[in-house]
Order: sequence, then structure tokens, then C-alpha cells
Amino acid sequence: MKLAQRTTRIGESATLKVSRRAKELARQGIEVIDFGAGEPDFDTPQVAVEAARRALAEGFTRYTPAAGIPELREALAARYAAEHGAPWSAADVAVTVGAKGALFQLALTLFEQGDEVILPTPAWVSFAEQIRFNGAEVIEVPTSADDGFTLHADALIEAMSERTRAVIVNSPSNPTGGTISPADLRRLAAACAERDVVLISDETYERFVYAGEHASVAPLIRDFPDHLVLVGSFSKTYAMTGWRLGYLFAPAPLLKAVLDVQSHSVSNPTSFAMKGALAALESAGPDVERMIAQYSARRDYLIPNLNALAGVRCRPPAGAFYAFPDVSSCYRDDLQDSGAFAEYLLEEARVAVVPGGAFGDDDHVRISFACSRETLGRGLERIAEALGTLAPRV
Repeated sequence: MKLAQRTTRIGESATLKVSRRAKELARQGIEVIDFGAGEPDFDTPQVAVEAARRALAEGFTRYTPAAGIPELREALAARYAAEHGAPWSAADVAVTVGAKGALFQLALTLFEQGDEVILPTPAWVSFAEQIRFNGAEVIEVPTSADDGFTLHADALIEAMSERTRAVIVNSPSNPTGGTISPADLRRLAAACAERDVVLISDETYERFVYAGEHASVAPLIRDFPDHLVLVGSFSKTYAMTGWRLGYLFAPAPLLKAVLDVQSHSVSNPTSFAMKGALAALESAGPDVERMIAQYSARRDYLIPNLNALAGVRCRPPAGAFYAFPDVSSCYRDDLQDSGAFAEYLLEEARVAVVPGGAFGDDDHVRISFACSRETLGRGLERIAEALGTLAPRV
């Protein structure tokens, strides 16, 4: 069958591929410890579940406005006004089918052949795929493990050209946990506005910050109203990955274009799921605090234990729920990159990790600590045993 040429620009998500392979082994009766999934192991807060159940029971199962139910959009605007002083209203936000849906629709409406999009790397696997799918060119700006993969405005500004259409910032970052400071984010926003470049801030992991403070574009919107986009998600913060709900705040012309796309693709986010999200936003704060405390404790347990493994080096992530250790000292003639290393751990240790090459850094692998401390401990034991069987490096 002849497929559209643009389909050749993308492949299967590397993170979903690892998860799929782990589940295939599990179906064969093989126990795999899955450090690959970027998915909270907690249950969705009960207030959200009950609200969605109640909506179903009351027959709230029909189409909604393409932008989502008004009360959820109003609550989102109110939250950013209260926390950041942002002047947004319900008219400035659209609820989407996950943050991934928001980002994909932004790519569809903004990027085309001849455009350049600046992307700090290592980066979440779907950013580059979405950019290339729409014909634009990815301009990678590497970050460094030496300073915890911190995002620096100067390097991003220096990479801009006359063809630059957008800069995408994901802070805290998947996969590194790296962050950008408020001062650097302001400087970057000013540079984007001056050059008529859109700054897309993916703040999916905004609540997962262990060092410093989260830098959001929300407080900057009064100064740069025409060039800032904020993308958020219910998936990680509220353990609602399967509910597929995200949102974006954007300037009016861009928001309209995104909603035009959404109206012809998914029509609207799922009606009763939005009722659950509204309840989570309004009442699940204590649940979120408990989950974040658990993630912080897992981080504190995982990082020193990773550094105790032969050939592994890992800095504590400033945010998100991933470790991104350098495993290049473990490479051998028959184990020459992160893909081969991840395959080795899966086949020999029955531990699933994501190759760093999928994110743009082949010296590392991504390990999710969205799992219990007991699971982390068992996985570390298996990895230690597998690394102990490696032939000495020549």
C-alpha cells in the first residue's frame, strides 16, 4: 500500500515500544521489572473517579464544545490567576486529548516546510517526531550532564535564525529532570517576542520539582502576550494517564487554529473524564502532595544506589520522575550503545529501561522511578547482577 511520504518521518514511540515489549514478555509468563513507563503507579484520586462515575450515571456522555466544558476551562484559568497572577480567562484555554494532543495540534498549526524549531536535548521522544512530521527541521541545542542538564537561555537564543518558528522548552524535562530558571525563562521569552518566535512551554511535570523552583511562562504572559504558549497535563500530577486530558493556553489566533484542528479530529475531549479532571483540580491537592513526597523519597533512594553500580554515574534530577544515568562505561564490543545496553538488561536481567539514544543522548538510559521502593530495590539487584557478568572492558 502506498502511504503518504510524511509517514516516513516518524516511527513508533521508543518509550511505548519498551513498554510493549515488557508487556509481551509478561504475557509469556516472564516477570519484567518495568522502569520504562513514564506512568505513575498511584491510583487516580478518588474525588476524580467519583466525579466521573457520577457524570456517567447522570448521562453526561454527549458531545461537548471542542474546547472542553466551560467549568473546567474556568477552573484552569482561575488556578493560573491564583498561583501566577496570569490574566487568562476561560476563552484563552483549550482542553485537549492529553498534553501530547495539545503539542501535536500546535505542531500542525505552526510548523511547515522551511521552518526551524529549536529543541534542547536530550528531549522527550515525541517532540522531534512531531516537528519532522510537519516538515520542519529540528535544531538541537544539547544540554550537559555536568550541570544536571540545566536549560540555558543564551544557548537557545544563539541557535535562533531567520527561519526559527518556535522554541520548545520542557521544564522539568523528560528524560533528564533538567530545569530552566525563572530568569533564563524570562530572557528567552523576551528574545522570542523580539524575533516573532513562539515559545512553547511544556509544563507537564510542573509539580515534580525537588531542587529550586518551577519556572512557568504564566507570570510572563502580561509582558509577552502574543508569543507564549503553556501546555499542561492531568496525566502525571493526578495519576490520570489513561484519562487522556491535557490543556493549552495560547494567543487567540493560535488557539482558534488549534481548536479548528481539534474539532475535525477528535471533536472534543471525553465528556465525563473532564468532570473527573475538574474534581481533581479543585479537590485533589492533598493526594498530589502525598504522591510528590513519595516520588521525592524514591529519588533519594534510587540515585545513590545507581551510583553504587559498577560503571554507572547519575546526578540527582532536579525534577520529573526519571533518573538518566550515564552507562557508557559499561559498553563493550558487543554492547556499543544505549539500545544494545537496554536490550541486554531486558534479556539478561528482565529489567526494562529506555535507551538514551531515543532522546538524543546515547551514553545514557532513562529509568522511571514511578514505581514502589520495593520494585526499585529488586530492579537494582537484577541490574547489579547483570552488570557483574559483563566481560572486563579491554
